Amino acid sequence: MKSKFQLFRRLTDNATLKSLGPGLITGAADDDPSGIATYSQAGAQFGFNTLWTLVLTYPFMVGIQLVSARIGRVTGRGLAANIRRAYSPWLLYAIVVLLLVANVINIAADIAAMGEALRLVTGVGSQHMYSLGFGILCLLLQVFLPYSTYVRYLKWLTLGLLAYVATAFAVHMPWTEVLARTVWPHFSFTKESVALIVAVFGTTISPYLFFWQASQEVEEIRNDASTRALRTRPKDAKAQMKRIKADTLIGMGFSNLVAFFIILTTAVTLGAHGITDIQSSAQAAEALRPVAGEFAFVLFALGIIGTGMLAVPVLAGSAAYAVTESFRWRNGLDLKVVEAREFYGIIALATLGGVLLDFAPVDPIAALVLSAQINGVIAVPIMVVMMMLAHNRKIMDQYTLTTRHTLIGWLGVAIMLVAVVAMFATM
Repeated sequence: MKSKFQLFRRLTDNATLKSLGPGLITGAADDDPSGIATYSQAGAQFGFNTLWTLVLTYPFMVGIQLVSARIGRVTGRGLAANIRRAYSPWLLYAIVVLLLVANVINIAADIAAMGEALRLVTGVGSQHMYSLGFGILCLLLQVFLPYSTYVRYLKWLTLGLLAYVATAFAVHMPWTEVLARTVWPHFSFTKESVALIVAVFGTTISPYLFFWQASQEVEEIRNDASTRALRTRPKDAKAQMKRIKADTLIGMGFSNLVAFFIILTTAVTLGAHGITDIQSSAQAAEALRPVAGEFAFVLFALGIIGTGMLAVPVLAGSAAYAVTESFRWRNGLDLKVVEAREFYGIIALATLGGVLLDFAPVDPIAALVLSAQINGVIAVPIMVVMMMLAHNRKIMDQYTLTTRHTLIGWLGVAIMLVAVVAMFATM
């Protein structure tokens, strides 16, 4: 047992793995059970015809996450704390309230999917009881594990996403057609296709990811005595900016690659067999069993559990960072409960609130749609504020955005704005 533990420590202390952190975890958390449901619906309903969306959103996803990470590392403060310094508190409070509501609903949907996935795999028990167990487990891990250990386990949980890559190779795949549809999009302007593409955009570029990655850069500063915010230690800028870029490129690339394979798998299995109405990730897993076999089903279902264990803490944590930074309360996963009662209290409320919502007589699919709509609406003003913060010399000092990053960032804002307008137009 001791030798196995030492091997695990050596693996997790690997220098390459250590260099990846906020970006990798943020990207992996984007493929939560709610996102899996969206990608499964895209593959089942439209086959390979939505693969191009993941190629299109990748550079903009990287661009806006680089902005959030840069703000956190340069200032040593989270996104909400910087918004509070530069803008009206009412703008901040409005954003944070909407973020909190969207995150709790998203947590409920993710925990419900995890519970249903475990029930499907075991064949026994109650989905609600499993969901309750997952909610409590996620909460206990956040409260009682030291930050360094917690992040190490989150990194390993990202490997759960590889289940979706493996599932794609467990079934026959027409790779020539896949490549053709990816680089040469086939798109029909129908109400259903526009709504689903908007959902994919909203799933890949979500506000909770902005808050999480910025705050995790702050946590990295707090937990390494040799580092400081770049405003106060310019000599670290070159190395840190290089690390942030690599971390974000890999993290968002990993996220979109997994989403790509989820669409592939559901397209050649569910869609090819006429199963086109997928309302949840657990339903997608269950529908795979008769058409792709037991192995593909188990991989898909276990992937839901793994991604949920990663995403729920990110959703609850991002809400806690946003609220506590708004009111200047102490926060951080490196602190003990008695040192940051409000921070851990919000994590508990968000997580258990999601669990309770799962028990309420609320349509989980309608709740998920509402969460996606809220995320889409608040993403645009948050992105605008982030871009303005990143150009504010009082905030960023000499580390304002380059021309290239500025162009990519504003193009990302424009794409999300178009997506939100299209969402309302097709409602």
